[in-house]
Amino acid sequence: MRTYVYIDGFNLYYGAVRGTPYKWLDLMALMRGLLQPHHNIEKIKYFTALVDGRVDANAPMRQRIYLSALQAHIPEIEIHFGHFLSHRKTAREFDPPHRSVDILHTEEKGSDVNLAVHLVHDSWLNRYDCAVIISNDSDLAEAIRIVKSEHRRVVGLVTPDGARKSPPRRTSRQLAQHATFVAHIRQSALASNLLPDPIPGTALHKPPSW
Repeated sequence: MRTYVYIDGFNLYYGAVRGTPYKWLDLMALMRGLLQPHHNIEKIKYFTALVDGRVDANAPMRQRIYLSALQAHIPEIEIHFGHFLSHRKTAREFDPPHRSVDILHTEEKGSDVNLAVHLVHDSWLNRYDCAVIISNDSDLAEAIRIVKSEHRRVVGLVTPDGARKSPPRRTSRQLAQHATFVAHIRQSALASNLLPDPIPGTALHKPPSW
């Protein structure tokens, strides 16, 4: 079965690997372990945005190393970039006296839209029989519905929850209602599917802090 995998990078990071020692994750090995043998993974599309160093000065370097490692080790991968948008915002303090303060609000933009567009576009072009989406973002529900109901594709939904010890992260109902099958990423799957260090044929090493 021709299979394309669509990964919401920040959803995967915050749902599965943040706070764990498994950030050096081999996405192809992970998916082969989650899917049945009849799935032939022809493409992995990874959607993310380049982080800045305002909170952690070394974060951009670590991200660049990881993205380079993925591209060097997994020929089937494509990386698509959104962007960060920052703006001034007024919020109220949680504790009394609940004063209003100005904060810098930063949010990642574009990855969910890019993922949805690629998911539907690739289906129109008959590039896959099965699409597997790693995300728990309910904004993707309509794109998944179109692909499954109107294009008659098999749709797998993978919920990233390896960073949670208990209870398991609940899969979005808006997404699950349109999926053919649902799976979860557990810590055991992360631990057994890490990239080699270094990446063979390169000088790319896992960042020391990982």
